[in-house]
Amino acid sequence: MSGSLRIRGITRPAEVTFTWQGMPLRAPVGESLAAALLAAGVRRLGEGPGSPRAAFCMMGTCQQCLLRVDGKLAQACLVPVRAGLAVEPV
Repeated sequence: MSGSLRIRGITRPAEVTFTWQGMPLRAPVGESLAAALLAAGVRRLGEGPGSPRAAFCMMGTCQQCLLRVDGKLAQACLVPVRAGLAVEPV
């Protein structure tokens, strides 16, 4: 087995750039913002009462991944990555 995790015949969408706290990051277009941030090493998404917030359920029920995306509150697990997103903690 080679070291590649690629599946023959499957291609990923093109990567686009978005920003996390002004820092440029890249991810495949359409990937969830929560997954893209996790893949980029971002684990702490903000501060909750008494503990940090992070991506938890990854399906929109817990609201632990609440961020400000292009100036509006949104759950990162429900937002698809697209070019130019500006993402900040709440």
